[in-house]
Amino acid sequence: MSQFIKAVLFDLDGTLIDTAADFVRIIKRMSAQHGWQAPSESAIREQVSAGASAMVKLILAHNNQPIDEAIIQEYRQQFLDEYEADICVDSQVFPELDGVLTRLETSGTPWGIVTNKPRYLAEKLLRALTLDERCAVLVCPDDVRYTKPDPEPMYLAMEKLGLPRGIAGTVIYVGDHLRDIEAGNAAGMITVLASYGYISAKEQASLNTWQAAHIVETPKALAKLLQSKQFEYL
Repeated sequence: MSQFIKAVLFDLDGTLIDTAADFVRIIKRMSAQHGWQAPSESAIREQVSAGASAMVKLILAHNNQPIDEAIIQEYRQQFLDEYEADICVDSQVFPELDGVLTRLETSGTPWGIVTNKPRYLAEKLLRALTLDERCAVLVCPDDVRYTKPDPEPMYLAMEKLGLPRGIAGTVIYVGDHLRDIEAGNAAGMITVLASYGYISAKEQASLNTWQAAHIVETPKALAKLLQSKQFEYL
């Protein structure tokens, strides 16, 4: 029996959009500016979904630099400034997912984004990819008191879409981080874990414990799931 779906929500980095290459480029440039060795691309990729502070800690730890809050904040701001200035050189929607977005739009089913990326960066990235007018709702940390894994951002997205909380079970949320699955589950949504995203090797071993309703290993598999007979759209 298929499930009726009112909306599909995505995490941003590593789920809907492959942004890792731009973060790798920024980190390599920052490392060169400070005379440091850049971490490996795979190490950087694993930290993207953890946010700017995690990536700064990665750089510092890789170069045996002191790590305290003041130093982290100093380099975090530089990282964010450089990223904002050059946000979308290599980032792109995972190619297999663009057709999914088009199909949702054609069916009249709204899709949106719930992310822990600051709004000013998320909006700039969406504009650069001409997704800003296609995205029905964007919820960022700036918009809520409690961020993922709290369900508040999920409820806010539903509210902005005009959907009552009581029908959260008709909303799909796709993410590549434990906090995404926890937030979606807490809200009562259908959760999909994008295991192709920015997940560390250590985390890969425990994905089955995250309690996602579905796990997909590739963007192609996600596209196949979302377009399968399991789900019925407007």
